[in-house]
Amino acid sequence: MQEKATFGSKIGLIAATVGSAVGLGNVWRFPAETQAHGGAAFLIVYILCVLLLGIPVMLGEFSLGRGMKSDAVGVYKKIAPGKAWWIAGAISVTASYLILSFYMVVSGWTLEYFVQSVTGNLFADSSLTQGLTGIEAQDMKYTQKMQEYIASDNAPLIFTYIMILINLAVILMGVKKGIERLSNVLMPILFVVLVIFCFYAFTMPKFGEGISFFLNPDFSKINMSVVVNALGQAFFSLSLGMGILITYSSYFPSSTKLVKTSFTVSLLDMLVAILIGVMIFPAVMSFGLEDHNFAGASLVFVTLPEVFAQMPGSQVWSILFFLLLFVAALTSTISLAEVMVAFLCDRFGLKRQSSCLIVVLPLFVLSSLCSLSQGSLSSFTIFGKTIFDFLDTFATNLLLPLGAIIMCIYLGWFAPKDYLKRELTNNYSFRSVMTPIVSFIIKWCAPLLIGVVMVSQFI
Repeated sequence: MQEKATFGSKIGLIAATVGSAVGLGNVWRFPAETQAHGGAAFLIVYILCVLLLGIPVMLGEFSLGRGMKSDAVGVYKKIAPGKAWWIAGAISVTASYLILSFYMVVSGWTLEYFVQSVTGNLFADSSLTQGLTGIEAQDMKYTQKMQEYIASDNAPLIFTYIMILINLAVILMGVKKGIERLSNVLMPILFVVLVIFCFYAFTMPKFGEGISFFLNPDFSKINMSVVVNALGQAFFSLSLGMGILITYSSYFPSSTKLVKTSFTVSLLDMLVAILIGVMIFPAVMSFGLEDHNFAGASLVFVTLPEVFAQMPGSQVWSILFFLLLFVAALTSTISLAEVMVAFLCDRFGLKRQSSCLIVVLPLFVLSSLCSLSQGSLSSFTIFGKTIFDFLDTFATNLLLPLGAIIMCIYLGWFAPKDYLKRELTNNYSFRSVMTPIVSFIIKWCAPLLIGVVMVSQFI
């Protein structure tokens, strides 16, 4: 068995873990949920979900990963040998790999839009806009662009393959030289780009209206469905239930303070979501696009290019934004791939190089199917969904919450006595007021509420 790798610094540890959490869900799902559910009312519910449930569940995963120093399956085999709790880890590993197969496609889209921004092709005229003017022409233009860049067969495949190869290059270099080093570079870039956008948003003519919509709560729109959505957003944006946090925390030094780390990661993840809101809402208000649908890819690939087209220096802003999106996508795909790499290394004693190839090579097939399901294979469906949408629904709505529920039940009811307390206090080396709170939430609250979220997806 190879010696377990560790992150080389506290900054690298935080950068890698934040990078695993910050992803496309922060960029396009959070603004869509906020637009539809009362602005700051949704933001408040989301923050409460992160603080009251997200952080405790994160601490549960951290305690297993750092305490057992193993992969998402191995932690259960070490702490509960001979028992079936490892199934929770197997569910997480499976979910992360299925998510990786279609997330790699979305990452390819972000790279393609970045390249099209650099070349200027993104802003080239479209034949479909003849006779149209104003917003209608822009809608048609960038909807056509999205069809060309996403729903066609060839170009999306090429960019997906490039993303797969970039991931392979990074994970082959290992934890310190690959994941940590890249995160130390990319995370500052992401925050710098976000801050630049937010400063520019201050100069927009309807900055006040956009911020007012974003930060003024409309509590009349809050209902149980919104709470469920906010909890789902919190869990997905923090990468809970995917095996990522267990895997990354297995690389934490033993001296790492888990409570402090969890708050740091969660607050930075929330900060990204808030900065995205500060960036987007004044922009769409200022350019008359506030009635556009923010849901899914249309916000990123249609509405925001329309915004950039009306801004001075359109190409520069588009390049910066899709660079930001590319960074978020890349750090997320790397963390998803690392879950399976760690599993193969720890469970089967494989060398890292062999594990990386075993993880990456099938993606050329799986991700191809996901990509083509947006084009020539769109008529092929599984339970009425394209391959892409089926994997998304199956992994995100079923496997992720199921794995998280089993983990909480184990830690709350069956783990060795005071295991969680020992981990959160670094073997009683200091006192933590969070310990009883976290234990109570994991034991009683989290399984029930995650279960509600899971069941609600299918009602």
